Amino acid sequence: MTETLQGRILVVDDDRAFRLSTAELLRQDGHTVALAEDASAAAEALEGGRFDLVLLDLRMPGLDGLSLLEVLRKRGEGVPILMVTGFGSIETAVQSLHTGADDFLTKPVDPDILSARVGELLERRPGEVEERVPGMIGRAPSMREVFDGIRRVAPTDSTVLVTGETGTGKELVARAVHELSRRADRPFIPVNCAALAEGVLESELFGHVKGAFTGAVKDRKGLFAAADGGTILLDEVGDMSLRLQQRLLRVLQEKEVTPVGAVRATPVDARVIAATNRELRAEADAGRFREDLFYRLNVFQIRLPPLRARQGDIPLLIEAALDRVAARLPDGARPTVSPFAVRLLRSYGWPGNVRELMSVVESSVIRAEGGRVEAQHLPREIRDDDRDTDHGGGRYQCELSPAEEEAAIRAALDETGGKKTRAAEMLGMSRTTLWRKMKEYGI
Repeated sequence: MTETLQGRILVVDDDRAFRLSTAELLRQDGHTVALAEDASAAAEALEGGRFDLVLLDLRMPGLDGLSLLEVLRKRGEGVPILMVTGFGSIETAVQSLHTGADDFLTKPVDPDILSARVGELLERRPGEVEERVPGMIGRAPSMREVFDGIRRVAPTDSTVLVTGETGTGKELVARAVHELSRRADRPFIPVNCAALAEGVLESELFGHVKGAFTGAVKDRKGLFAAADGGTILLDEVGDMSLRLQQRLLRVLQEKEVTPVGAVRATPVDARVIAATNRELRAEADAGRFREDLFYRLNVFQIRLPPLRARQGDIPLLIEAALDRVAARLPDGARPTVSPFAVRLLRSYGWPGNVRELMSVVESSVIRAEGGRVEAQHLPREIRDDDRDTDHGGGRYQCELSPAEEEAAIRAALDETGGKKTRAAEMLGMSRTTLWRKMKEYGI
């Protein structure tokens, strides 16, 4: 579980009892709360102070919530807005999402759902993303441990072992260690040990002399020598053959390399960072990895958590992915992701971890033609609620109340002119599920 983020929240509602009870709930969660009984008081409060979130009632005397929402968005107010409405106004509330609201709830508001939604919106606040180490973000306690480990080991010259599933960001950790070290102005050389045949990898790592093998027409410096004074990353080191493991062990022990075909070793000063998605202790016990090399590499270990174990960081990673995509768009406009789509992304199991999430966001922005990413723009495996997965957490679970779900279905059918296949795609559910839910809600 992620820690609850605190924020300054403005509650706008003409119902005094609702204002006071909601304020008390939010204060119990650690938030600072201000109250406004109508749109005029809300506008005055917004002009006089900064808020991280606005809870805005849809139906109020005078200027209603939807009109105030339009005014705020037209004048460039970017504060997240959570609309609150009675059951009879649900369809209008759904339309408010198209006007610029970030989410909506129906009265009576479930306290647990309110707390969760407020937390989700606060996680997406501009300026809340703190880059704790170069190139990496996260608020989950497990990631804070990673950042702390990077900061502790970076100033030393100790060998580092980075472990974690594929796509968790092991190379990013290695780069962060290098950039925070005294070697930052020297080369950083990444090598994928699983991508090259044994003979090729040996020549790449240690170099060779002229005539060492067919095609060796001149001396060639290896990557260890190229990384002299800097850092070399041995990615997927667990895939290295036992013979090359022996050669690597000698480099670590003697701080020198012997090119293929050479008889004389050359001193080298390269910090070694190794990365693997394998459990090297188990590999050593099975005889597939040298135990003495394991101890040499495992001086300081940094273990990266899978994305499914830090789902509270997903909104931060989505924002980072959108920033990256925006830099590549021809008009430079920054795309967005709807709250509904964010919830789908948070409920997915992410077998490919952060790398998969970054790719999904980019492909979804392309489908949305650079605009707002909705559920229908996400890949089918993420939005199909009838699909069981074997990697945990993959079944679609959008945290909508029945009233909100009914409203979303009605709005989708209205927007698509009653075309059920198109509405199902928009909602991120299968056609069969849509039919079932329509029958359930009497639509």
